This record gives sequence, structure tokens and C-alpha cells, in this order.
Amino acid sequence: MNVLVKLEITRALRNKKYLFFTVLYPASLFLMLGGTLDGTTKVMGTELTMPAFYMVAMASFGALTAVLMGNSERIAKEREQGWVRQLRLTALPGRGYVLAKTASAGVLSLPAILAVFAVAAAVKDVRFDAWQWFALVGAIWAGSLVFAALGVAIGYLASGDTVRPVTMLFYFGLSILGGLWMPTANFPQWLQDICAWLPTHAYAALGQAIELGNAPHARDVAILAVYFVLFTGAAAWLYRKDSLKA
Repeated sequence: MNVLVKLEITRALRNKKYLFFTVLYPASLFLMLGGTLDGTTKVMGTELTMPAFYMVAMASFGALTAVLMGNSERIAKEREQGWVRQLRLTALPGRGYVLAKTASAGVLSLPAILAVFAVAAAVKDVRFDAWQWFALVGAIWAGSLVFAALGVAIGYLASGDTVRPVTMLFYFGLSILGGLWMPTANFPQWLQDICAWLPTHAYAALGQAIELGNAPHARDVAILAVYFVLFTGAAAWLYRKDSLKA
């Protein structure tokens, strides 16, 4: 499994589209959304300033981009090209394949997180204690594994022709409704109640709690843990189902 993880990371780092969409794109969005806003104005429904709010939001969005977009499309293409069928002939178990894909995607989300943090600190003078910076990186990175598992599941759910629109539906739907592009406090109350149970809402809340000097709320951690189990279980089931077709 370790060999497969290294191979996946090497392949992704050689991809120029990966460099733009997962590293430069979220940092650029931060400059457009949070970089032009007043550094003292508080975000509605929170005690966070606009730059601090959008720093966590765009770092989370960048990690989501890295693990979801890359994983789903790559797996769907590998299935069509016969690469997954070749792996089944090796000693790698099904759970090892799913975990390897999830782990490699998680590693690739780290540059996106660090790039947004660097831009926020350099351009908008966002400052936190050292422990908060380390906690933010750890929380956002760990939370991205939930969406890496979702990417694996989508890669086995959709074909090569349909994987992109299906992924984009999850990608933009979860990003917008989860509060990564705008505060959910702007939504109608009935929609806020729904958004509160989405994984992206809990994901962003991890970093927001740390920025305020608090530990992540147990409810948000529990929501992400449940989604991780669901997405990983779905990915493993779809992998086995695909194996029976081969």
C-alpha cells in the first residue's frame, strides 16, 4: 500500500493542473473574497474578521478541491483504462486500495492549506499564536480525509463520461451550502438548519473554533466522523461491486 501511495503522490505532483487548481486557485480566491475586505469587520454570526473567516474557508475549499476533484476523476479513468483491474491481480486487498487513495489524496491537500495561510499572513496580516497555526493545519488536513473518501466513492459510482458533472455537483453544492464561499448566516433559517448537518459546514467550523482560541466542538467532530465512516463504507462497497463486474 505504501508503494501505491507514493506512486499516487508522484503522479499528482507532475500534473500542472494540480498545481493551479489545488494550490494557486484557492489562494487566489482568498485574495478576491477576503483580501479586499476590512480586517476589522466581523462576519455575521461569528466573532471572526473577514480575512480570518475566509482564510479558513478557502484553505478548507483548497483541501476539498485536492481530495475530491482529483480522486474521483482519476479513479474513473483508471477503471476505464484497466489499471484497477491490474491492481486486483496483485496482493493489494480492496480496503488497502481505498485507504491508499484516501491517504495519498490527504497528503496532496497540505500544499493548498499552507498556500492560503501564507497569503493570508503576508497580504492581510492575519496573526495567530503558534499553537493555533499548527492546530489549524492539523484540523483542516485531517478533515480533508472525509472528502477524500467521498472522492473514491464517486470514482466508482460514476463512469468516465459522467464523473465530472457528478463530482462538480457535490463539489459546488457542498462548498456553497457548507459556508465555504459565504457565511451561512446569510441564508434563510430553514436552509441554515439543513446546512448545519453537512460535512463541509462541520469542516469549516473546526478551523473557526481554533481561530477563536477554542477546541473544535464535539458535535462537528462527530458529524465528520460519521460522514467518514459512511463515505469509506460506500467506497469499499462500490469497489467490491465493481470487482464482481470485472
